[in-house]
Amino acid sequence: MDYEEIRAQADRAVRELLAAAQIEKGDIFIVGCSTSEIMGERIGKGSSPEAAKAVYDGVLPALRERGVYLAAQCCEHLNRAVIVERAALLPGTEICNVVPQLHAGGAFAMTVYQNAAHPVAVEEIKAAAGMDIGDTLIGMHLRHVAVPVRISVKRIGEANLVCARTRPKFIGGSRAQYDEALIGHEVRR
Repeated sequence: MDYEEIRAQADRAVRELLAAAQIEKGDIFIVGCSTSEIMGERIGKGSSPEAAKAVYDGVLPALRERGVYLAAQCCEHLNRAVIVERAALLPGTEICNVVPQLHAGGAFAMTVYQNAAHPVAVEEIKAAAGMDIGDTLIGMHLRHVAVPVRISVKRIGEANLVCARTRPKFIGGSRAQYDEALIGHEVRR
């Protein structure tokens, strides 16, 4: 798996997901990424800074075009903390003091941290959409209600790819009426 192939797969995947998601300027997009899985190894056993940079270079341009913040989920050794630009945080959000490393945070979180203007770590975040590359379990960092999005890209490198967007909760029961614009075109009732 080479840099350009990984970058192109990540670019195509993020653009397809953004086209399906109702994501707005200023929203957060979470990426969980096992570079080990991309390279055909078991998660946590073959971290690759080169694969991380390829994914980063693949997803960032499309997010920047829309004014969306990139968040990187760290590995389990940092309790799946999130690296994000300080500007993405709501006032009063508590930050953590940690700098992700190759084997404590992961190659992708390390890459995002190294390339961000003002990176911070937080314990949790509520992203509007996201990509899970290599079964890293990003669900804990998505808003309620997560909706799977099927795209043409099924893998990045050798890693399984799962995508999700979110929508507002329905409340009120059978008498309630809903704003169809908030539902999204993939939700069926």
